[in-house]
Amino acid sequence: YGGRVTDDFDFRLVRTYVKNFFVDEAITSEAFQLAPPLDTYRIPDDGPVRTYTDFIKGFPVLDDPRAFGQHPNADIAAQIADTNILLDTLSSLQPASSGAGGSDGDEKVLRLADDLAEQIPSKLDLEAVKKSKADDPSALHVFLFQEIERYNKLLLFISRSLSDVKKGIKGFVVMSSELDEVVSCLTSGKVPPAWGSCFPSLKPLASWMRDLGMRVTNLREWGEGDYPSAYWLSGFSYPTGFLTAILQTAARASSVSVDVLSWEFTVLAQEVKELTTPPKEGAYIHGMFLEGCGWDMDGMCLVDQKPMELIVGMPVVHFKPVESKKKATKGIYSCPCYMYPVRTGSRERPSYTISVDLRAGAYEPDHWIKRGAALLLSLAT
Repeated sequence: YGGRVTDDFDFRLVRTYVKNFFVDEAITSEAFQLAPPLDTYRIPDDGPVRTYTDFIKGFPVLDDPRAFGQHPNADIAAQIADTNILLDTLSSLQPASSGAGGSDGDEKVLRLADDLAEQIPSKLDLEAVKKSKADDPSALHVFLFQEIERYNKLLLFISRSLSDVKKGIKGFVVMSSELDEVVSCLTSGKVPPAWGSCFPSLKPLASWMRDLGMRVTNLREWGEGDYPSAYWLSGFSYPTGFLTAILQTAARASSVSVDVLSWEFTVLAQEVKELTTPPKEGAYIHGMFLEGCGWDMDGMCLVDQKPMELIVGMPVVHFKPVESKKKATKGIYSCPCYMYPVRTGSRERPSYTISVDLRAGAYEPDHWIKRGAALLLSLAT
């Protein structure tokens, strides 16, 4: 019907299925398999209508993931998602605990608010960072200033939000619907929606606070030091802004228009701690994850996942700006990179960041398209 085709990657998947099904063999060969090696899904033998209806009734109630070209691990991921929805629904049906000031519920929220307030990192000194970087007005430093400003606003907002919650519970201010929502999220271990304006995430509250601390530390180290040898792309609120800054820096150095530049990707064998200096061109990127596939460090290419292994860490990748040229597509999978597991993102913040060219290994790129292989900057845990 077309309702599921919402972006270029959906269209790419549909084209892949069409290319597999609309072939001469589907007509000329007997019992053409639509999803090899599964014999269940094939073109039935000729016969009366009854032959076809009986054949359709023989399909399993629950389809095997391999029928769509996916790994059996996709079944596990779907079951985990269904279970999370069920648990969230059951949790939402529980009666909200309410009571007079000093009740166990209120005391618990007060303690939690105090603990979270202590975990909030100190603000970044934007003026000091601007002063220290004044001699180098590069696009990367402009991006750094913007990131610091965004995270400082978030830290201030969280601090005020927790302070208002404590005042509301003690009766010093009126508990608004916004504060009620914050209290509800804190008691259920979720991140209040208002706190997620800086960067999208599916992490629970405890993991989210740790992640926030790491993001602020990452910016603080860059602000107090020189250019990092490798960048943690996941730690930025706008990864696309960082990549644009890299292109602008390369364009100025080469005296060319940024529009004529594209990306060249090289996966490195070294770990992050072994990289002591940044590359001459572009940037080393670390902290990405592979979903729907694995990575072979020996062959430096994509491989199938191991059973029960849903997520795999991606090695360091060198993002190098080069003048646009015709790319080799044979044996190369254009792997989409998303900010977090919700690939569609939201209306305000798309999740898609960039497509990274990776070697397809022993399979054709179509294999990974049907697998739904992608890079993630952030996980749900």
